[in-house]
Amino acid sequence: QAQLVESGGGLVQAGGSLRLSCLDSEGLFTMNKMGWFRQAPGNEREFVGAIDWIGYSTYYADSVKGRFTISRDTEQNTVFLEMTSLKPEDTGVYFCAAAGADMRGLQSAPGDYHYWGQGTQVTVST
Repeated sequence: QAQLVESGGGLVQAGGSLRLSCLDSEGLFTMNKMGWFRQAPGNEREFVGAIDWIGYSTYYADSVKGRFTISRDTEQNTVFLEMTSLKPEDTGVYFCAAAGADMRGLQSAPGDYHYWGQGTQVTVST
């Protein structure tokens, strides 16, 4: 069964950093574009950023641009989300997702991503 497993979440003070990982445990998504999303309680799932299959192209939400960086290690089947200058409003459950093969470019709509991990909690305190 295809699995995406997120890790690296935790509690951090505002201004701090965290690095999230998303392991493609079966190696099924090495050719897929990948995205990161987050969801705070009571809110809809929000796009954070995306990366193409080889890691050359990235796309970020305006709210995280300049603070978050997505990368991928194709040998380790892992996608990373490096988060710096964290703010309390970055708090939420962070999900990684694999895009469908038909997604054109890098997109921000959750519906363009067909496979999802279970998420990892990130809490940023003041």
